[in-house]
Amino acid sequence: MKRSRSIRLVLIGGLSAGALTSCGPEGIQRSPLSAQNVYTNNFHVPGVGYYHAPFRAWYALPYNHFDPQNQRYFYGGQWGDTPHQSITNISPPRPEFAQQAEAQRTDIPRGGFGSTSHNHSIWS
Repeated sequence: MKRSRSIRLVLIGGLSAGALTSCGPEGIQRSPLSAQNVYTNNFHVPGVGYYHAPFRAWYALPYNHFDPQNQRYFYGGQWGDTPHQSITNISPPRPEFAQQAEAQRTDIPRGGFGSTSHNHSIWS
């Protein structure tokens, strides 16, 4: 009785490990960016940038990024002399920015012909 129980546990563990392995870093299907979800300040999306919650959009630099060369802070697509202050540190993005960000992200595999047609020819 004990032996068969151990085998079942190993099989279940093997199945779950296989499922998790197939969803490893290269295969993880990230949840879509959406205006129905909320994101925190500086939530980073590869290929898109950093989410600025008070401005409900993504930007290339983190929220309140300080540039020592020009002595200014970046927030909401602009530079300021002082850091931006807001009580908003979590918000849903505007629908048009969520849609644009989803199209630009590089952390999910894309299907289609784009990955297979790299100017390879049997004639060359």
